[in-house]
Amino acid sequence: MYRARRRARTPGEGEAPGTDTGHPVRPERRTPPTPDEAREALMAYALRALAARAMTASELRAKLERRSEDEALVTAVLERVRELGYQDDTQVARAENSRRGIGAFRVRQTLKRRGVEETLIEDTVAARDPQAEAQEIRNLLERRWSSFARKKDAAASAYAFLARRGYSGALIWPAIREQQAQAGLDVSDVPEEES
Repeated sequence: MYRARRRARTPGEGEAPGTDTGHPVRPERRTPPTPDEAREALMAYALRALAARAMTASELRAKLERRSEDEALVTAVLERVRELGYQDDTQVARAENSRRGIGAFRVRQTLKRRGVEETLIEDTVAARDPQAEAQEIRNLLERRWSSFARKKDAAASAYAFLARRGYSGALIWPAIREQQAQAGLDVSDVPEEES
């Protein structure tokens, strides 16, 4: 590979006319921000973070605490963001609950990990429609059954797949029995419900 040689610069070459090249340039000293400037900067950071993705109060607080050691300022910014309607744990929980292809256990686990209060988690999971969840399971099985059928134990593979997605065994096993019956397979070895 060809490399071009760099010519050494002579002092003053490439500098603006009248520039003193004999001394290194020192950055100007910055004064600490005023409380209003600190609040505005933290508020702007919070809004940028929320524009990137919806966050729970716990997640946003953690981000703000990495930016500022002033606990009162972090709390004030978090409250203001809530007042303006940019952050709401209920909306985050509702959005997580409406995701397709995941079950109630996965919703609960995700919301708990994201720092949502237990009462809101319970309300969110209770609002799920078991019939809609059962239909989601049937749709997933219908789409993926051909890959499960190639496995040694199709029912166990399907169960493991659906359980990882957070569906309960009480909904999974009837759907597997139904799918196997449609495929003309023996369903006698598939449990009626989770043991």
